[in-house]
Amino acid sequence: MAKHKFLADLVMDEQINFIALSETGRDHFPDHILKNLCASRDFLWHSMAPHGRSGGILLGVDLNVFDIGAIVESDFYVKFTLRCKNDGFKFVLYTVYGLAKHQNKHAFLSELANTCSKESLPYLIGGDFNIMRRSEDKSSGVFDFKWPKLFNDVIESLDLKEIVMSGHQYTWAVPGDNPIFEKLDRVLASTDWEDKFPLSTVEPRDRDISDHTPLVLNTGASTHQTDQHHFKFERGWLIQDGFMTWLKRFGNRKPLDVCP
Repeated sequence: MAKHKFLADLVMDEQINFIALSETGRDHFPDHILKNLCASRDFLWHSMAPHGRSGGILLGVDLNVFDIGAIVESDFYVKFTLRCKNDGFKFVLYTVYGLAKHQNKHAFLSELANTCSKESLPYLIGGDFNIMRRSEDKSSGVFDFKWPKLFNDVIESLDLKEIVMSGHQYTWAVPGDNPIFEKLDRVLASTDWEDKFPLSTVEPRDRDISDHTPLVLNTGASTHQTDQHHFKFERGWLIQDGFMTWLKRFGNRKPLDVCP
């Protein structure tokens, strides 16, 4: 199938370390299909059955890159607790699917808020939320502010950061001669996950294989050991007494003095 080949090529070309699929519409994937999806790499998979005709989640991670501590499935998500083999960093990876029907949205947001508020590790959440955040997330038509407001309240209460998607404004299209475009898919991160991967970006790929735009998360970091030093900037430094004086002195130092 074209979708399977697309994913396999993506895994090979861009060194994808995990695959998260929402709205799969099935509860079982034969081994040969899973092997094709990850280009025969050593992935561990977990699938969640759809709710009737809607939903379904498939999440897989590369066992050469991650150790898996736990797998949890709930009504609207699958999550893996992972440890990066290269540096021992532990985090939780969520894949979500929010049902499109309005009567399910409150339960989805409640579950998201409750489970994330209890996390002690850094975490990353991606998938089809089926909720927009702002009017700019819809190309035309009536925009209902009720669910976006509640969604943004949850994001704010958890202090989550949305990883910016470059190149595209929308991720889904209503079929038809005059399609309406919406942004329903996104990636959110806890602040401590963002601190670990401050250069992360979300990059869209060709939407020909689906009515949703495939998204690639680029953390800006190698999955292999490196001696490279990283610089981290805290916005709070700007209000510290003497910071600008220190910055000016630092900028005048010779390049060889900057790194130990």
